[in-house]
Amino acid sequence: MSDINLKIKDREGVIHQVVAPTDMAMNIMEICKAYELPVEGTCGGMAMCASCQCYILSKTDLPEKNEDEEAMLSEAFFVQDNSRLGCQIAITEQLEGLEIELAPEY
Repeated sequence: MSDINLKIKDREGVIHQVVAPTDMAMNIMEICKAYELPVEGTCGGMAMCASCQCYILSKTDLPEKNEDEEAMLSEAFFVQDNSRLGCQIAITEQLEGLEIELAPEY
């Protein structure tokens, strides 16, 4: 396994180039927190709060949304067609080059 490169646009429009390990069973929410980006992750990654919502900006292939993620996004604020919960996207080598934007706070 190796590290991958991600681009994360914060809520002020600043783009952060981050390196994420693929061998630590982390997800996008945890990477954001590790880099001290403003992601709350209030529910601890259980797809129950949407405080880690992000917008997928790149054409990266992602795993399908599960029922819990779909249900949470149906109730969340600022949802767009490209919305995902960061806690539900595991860091894998397939995410190399992923670009996301953090959704606004509510």
